[in-house]
Amino acid sequence: MGKINGCLKCLFIFFNVLFLIVGCLLIFVAVKATAVSIQMSTFGGPGVGWIWVITLGVFGISALGIFAACSEKELFLKIFAGFMGIGMIIMLIFGTVVAVLRNSLKQNYESKSKEFVEPIMKDEESRQVLETLQITFKCCGVVSAKDWGSQIPTSCECTDTSRAFGAVTCKPRPVLSSGPALIYAESCSDSIFYLLDIGFKISLGFLFGFAVTALLGLLISILMIHQIRRHDGMGGPSIAMKGY
Repeated sequence: MGKINGCLKCLFIFFNVLFLIVGCLLIFVAVKATAVSIQMSTFGGPGVGWIWVITLGVFGISALGIFAACSEKELFLKIFAGFMGIGMIIMLIFGTVVAVLRNSLKQNYESKSKEFVEPIMKDEESRQVLETLQITFKCCGVVSAKDWGSQIPTSCECTDTSRAFGAVTCKPRPVLSSGPALIYAESCSDSIFYLLDIGFKISLGFLFGFAVTALLGLLISILMIHQIRRHDGMGGPSIAMKGY
């Protein structure tokens, strides 16, 4: 008979195997997110370093949890519980940082400050990404069409006023500028923040969700440690004496 309740042990191992699989999937997601982050970094998108930290942490700690439950060793369960406690705190800290970063980024887009626009327009790769967004969301410029200076790109040309969300309006290009005669009246700041906000919301749900999971893992591991101590304190199962 084992030291830990069989149902509790199987449940613990099942969830750790599940998170081990999640860790493998997160490695794939982290690789893809790194490529996207390089393109969106100029627009103020969140970094992906924390994704790699969490990914490797989930993978390693899940493997440790499986080993600790199978071996029924108090030391490894204590280490696992320690990682759960530290992980919960880290997730809460990262979640708070992401929430603050999101609010700060939102204020920058709402204020539409010139200092925020200049780095985007000076970087050639960011300009290409912006042109793609202009075609997709039918908008022009980060703050306004004047962001492009005297040369308005063809991606700002207002040729189609239909859009999945809201109506599209056209306006003449700025005075003393060249390019399409009619351009999209709306700037791309709202559309850019909409895309970034999706990433922020997913990140917040991910971080706080894992914080709750870490808390549950901590409580279960403490319960398993208690069962091992109680079993060892009782001296284990008694051995029947044979009479001769």
